[in-house]
Amino acid sequence: MSYIKDQDPAVYDILQHEQRRQSEGIELIPSENYVSPAVLEASGSIFTNKYSEGYPRKRYYGGQEFVDEVEELAIERAKKLFNAEHVNVQPYSGSPANFAVYFALLNYGDTVLGLKLDQGGHITHGLPISASGTFYNFVPYLVDENTHLIDMEEVRKVALEHKPKLIVAGFTAYPRSIDWAGFKKIADEVGALTMADISHTAGLIAGGVHPNPFDFGFDIVTTTTHKTLRGPRSAMIMCKQEFAKKIDRAVFPGLQGGPHDHTTAAKAIAFGEALEPAFKEYAAQVVKNAKVLGEELVSLGWNLITGGTDSHLLLADLSDVGVTGMQAEAALDKAGITLNKNTVPYDKRGPFDPSGVRFGTPAVTTRGMKENQMRTIARLMDEVIKNWDNDAVLEELRLKVKELCSGFPVPGIPHL
Repeated sequence: MSYIKDQDPAVYDILQHEQRRQSEGIELIPSENYVSPAVLEASGSIFTNKYSEGYPRKRYYGGQEFVDEVEELAIERAKKLFNAEHVNVQPYSGSPANFAVYFALLNYGDTVLGLKLDQGGHITHGLPISASGTFYNFVPYLVDENTHLIDMEEVRKVALEHKPKLIVAGFTAYPRSIDWAGFKKIADEVGALTMADISHTAGLIAGGVHPNPFDFGFDIVTTTTHKTLRGPRSAMIMCKQEFAKKIDRAVFPGLQGGPHDHTTAAKAIAFGEALEPAFKEYAAQVVKNAKVLGEELVSLGWNLITGGTDSHLLLADLSDVGVTGMQAEAALDKAGITLNKNTVPYDKRGPFDPSGVRFGTPAVTTRGMKENQMRTIARLMDEVIKNWDNDAVLEELRLKVKELCSGFPVPGIPHL
């Protein structure tokens, strides 16, 4: 940081404020995590200076021998982590990774099944105003209106009616495990390809606490590399060997130019960390923490969608307590607890001020927090919601949050 401090004090000051925010607050956004100091260092490494159109040993620029080595290392580690036949680590982020799959395997207007956004799906799973929903005929499947669980028989009915070319299974706000076998059976029945978007659960799968879609015959698996996988902000596509050439051509030159080599190096490190025994312990603790956090909130009267979680993620409907998702997010932020407002299934409110909030345990688990801390966090959250419009109480709660966080430093951030 000394270079930034001397050269650009304005940016340095902003970074210092963000460092303090991360250190003194509880991060519960389920798509965020803390990387190791090694991943952080690689993300800002000298590979930032290199440009590398093409793939290892087949580049369009010179000076690629070490770039090739680090990309090949990332690929081999990812293959081992997920039992994948082919891996492309070049996608810049999760959304372009998903679109690369569509670009590789679909024609304009082809029919695809995906979980509806306000039911727990993702923008790239067919939101009408996104590229996915504009270029392709996405037909949504829904969760059950009472249980809020994916009804596999309903998915089958939709698939039989619309005969999709591709079925997308995955989520961004669905707390339960996905029935990979059920989706594959439906896809085989209608002759569809299968794509699993495991962006949220990649770390849980790598850690052995969630099932791997490849074990059930899925054709394509996409994932971001942050979230539970605890790597840099990027993505990758994994697939059966028969789709390798199409996927690679779709990423480059189809949609992207040169890969971000510094990020590739950081991915290689993160994948190596995920192959260590300690990562299995971490993944298991993430789920334990989420379950305890949910159980404590339920005991305090919270209405959790599906009643709890199988993963790192929880979704709460605050309608009964008369607080909107936006109000809750803002109040919790004042108290030093970060999560995001989120629609709940069949929400009667709009996406910018929905009825619910989404939260999870990857980041707090990385800091070393366990079940007892989850119970404390649940009680703090409950107090915030009860006093959402009382700034004096929120400030008192912020000091309690700061005290809790002081015992659990963030990796790579010096103790303040």
